[in-house]
Amino acid sequence: MSQSALQDLVASPETPGSKHFPTFAPTTELEAEAVKRLAQFPDDQKRSAVLPILHFIQHRHGFISAEAIEWTARRIGTEPIKVLEVVSFYPGFRQSAPGKFHIRVCRTLSCAMGGSYELMERLCELTGIDRSKMDSHHHPVGVSPCGNFSVEFAECLASCGTAPVCLVNDDFHEGIAAGRAEELLAAYAKADH
Repeated sequence: MSQSALQDLVASPETPGSKHFPTFAPTTELEAEAVKRLAQFPDDQKRSAVLPILHFIQHRHGFISAEAIEWTARRIGTEPIKVLEVVSFYPGFRQSAPGKFHIRVCRTLSCAMGGSYELMERLCELTGIDRSKMDSHHHPVGVSPCGNFSVEFAECLASCGTAPVCLVNDDFHEGIAAGRAEELLAAYAKADH
């Protein structure tokens, strides 16, 4: 698969959040992680290292770019389309840059009944995120014009009794009704300065 064909299949990675993440480039740290992960599998099963390698890349670069897909495919000995299939199948992988503070709002039944959809609406209103360009699978992440915040719905965050819940990056927040959205955003905006 050519680089241009792969670029056509991968969602556009450029967002206002791009400024918060380094452009993908193989580093000694990434190479060391790949070697470590590949060593965990027999030679005929190197493709099994795809998930941990992609998680490592996303953690460092914010999302999985076409270049990252190409590099991963070469590293594990498969075609880029096979890596893209993994990236596009799992909703935890992003194909475009999130904001500096990525907010995942639970939308399963308990949280929906507790107000998660209202929370999402309020977060978008406060950050200027246009949800009309978002869809649940291909473009689930909306990014604020300033690039500091992004939102997406998540499936069950495993705290149904404290709904609605959300994650901001890796920080878990419980009982975040729409009326507390401004307080939540202010805490992260303050931490950013």
